[in-house]
Amino acid sequence: MVSTGAVPNLAFRRLRGQRSAGEFAAAVRRSAREIGERVACDARYIGRVESGEIRCPNYAYERVFLHMFPGMSLADLGFPPRETVRGRGARATAGASSPPVPHSDTDEESDVLRRVFMTSGTTALAAVPLSPGLGGVSAAAAAASDRHRVGEAEVSAVEKAVRRIRLLDDRHGGDGLYRGASQPLRAAYALLDSGTAAKRSTADRLHAGAGELAISVGWLAHDSGRFEDARSHYAEALATARLAGDPALEAHSFCNKSFLARDTGRPRESVRAAEAGQRAARPLGSPRLLALLALREAGGRAGLGDRSGCERAIGRARTAFGRGPCDADPEWMTFFQEAELEMLEAQCWSALGDWSRAARHADRAIRLQDPHFTRNLALYRAELTWDLARAGRAAEAATAGHRVLDLLDRVRSSRIRTMLAGATRALVPCRDATEVREYLERYAAVSGASA
Repeated sequence: MVSTGAVPNLAFRRLRGQRSAGEFAAAVRRSAREIGERVACDARYIGRVESGEIRCPNYAYERVFLHMFPGMSLADLGFPPRETVRGRGARATAGASSPPVPHSDTDEESDVLRRVFMTSGTTALAAVPLSPGLGGVSAAAAAASDRHRVGEAEVSAVEKAVRRIRLLDDRHGGDGLYRGASQPLRAAYALLDSGTAAKRSTADRLHAGAGELAISVGWLAHDSGRFEDARSHYAEALATARLAGDPALEAHSFCNKSFLARDTGRPRESVRAAEAGQRAARPLGSPRLLALLALREAGGRAGLGDRSGCERAIGRARTAFGRGPCDADPEWMTFFQEAELEMLEAQCWSALGDWSRAARHADRAIRLQDPHFTRNLALYRAELTWDLARAGRAAEAATAGHRVLDLLDRVRSSRIRTMLAGATRALVPCRDATEVREYLERYAAVSGASA
């Protein structure tokens, strides 16, 4: 038998220090909870990493490790580059007769999304998202379910797909992920259509998981500028929520519908959706959820030019947010920390034309943001660039714009690029200033636009 050639990861072993593998695994689990991630880390997993059996961690573990050791890269932790271990890049590298095929993280992550149901342990279900004939995917899933009742494995696979999409979106934005994510969504709804869940609790989880998956895929469409697709996915999630009598899913659906309406110039609809979301959320006992929905309402009211109504909604949001997190907070709300609250308030003042006030909140959001949320950091910096440009602070806006450009090789989000393009156009009249001219030249080189 050929040796696998595993190389011990001595750097990772040094980081463990004097702690036992079990103690270190417990520290990993604690760190995961701090950032809203779930990993089933134990002493055996740590041993597999240190022995070199696990050459590169999955994305959930990567995020946790980088949170535990700020400022360190995967290489510093003793792991080889991901593209040499996984995906098409690794396979290409293995071929001696041909050069490696360029392969980005986002390409590989789309592959991960397409394979996510393979973890269910059910061959028939695993085939669903990989079927070349997408038109018959529902029938294929229903036929598979006739032979195998839907249970824990399938529901867990749906829930895993939701978490995977959210993690990858935090890293890269929606543009490169949307198409790969739609296949698991079709498979999830095919399972719902089959109606073969073994227990009521399983059926409830499947409805919730499929609805959350629809919202997650809708968000990828939203972030990548596919607004009609996003509207369809959010409506699908809302219908699922109402069919299942799930107020938590209903509140989430209305939250995203409000956000989309604001982004597509329908502020009155944004307010109505946010108010409906608040009605659904009140019995759930989550002040943070009510805070986010109040901010969605504030954004809609700002779009209507209703300054006093916007201020009242922001006040309600800050009061609710100040009550702190609780066990009733939905899992999907891990992104909603103080940085996001500041950003959403910045967008309200920006919509109302109070540019300097908006810039103060956007700058505060950047300072508070966890650097692991790369997409959000780029978004906040784009907002700051826009607000500073409109406030007449051109040199500061150019500096902020440079910092957005620093992240665009890692973030693929049409929404962020559109925001930055608007801010850049606002800076063109100030191009005689050295800082602005240098920024415009760099922006043109990166985006391919005329400076």
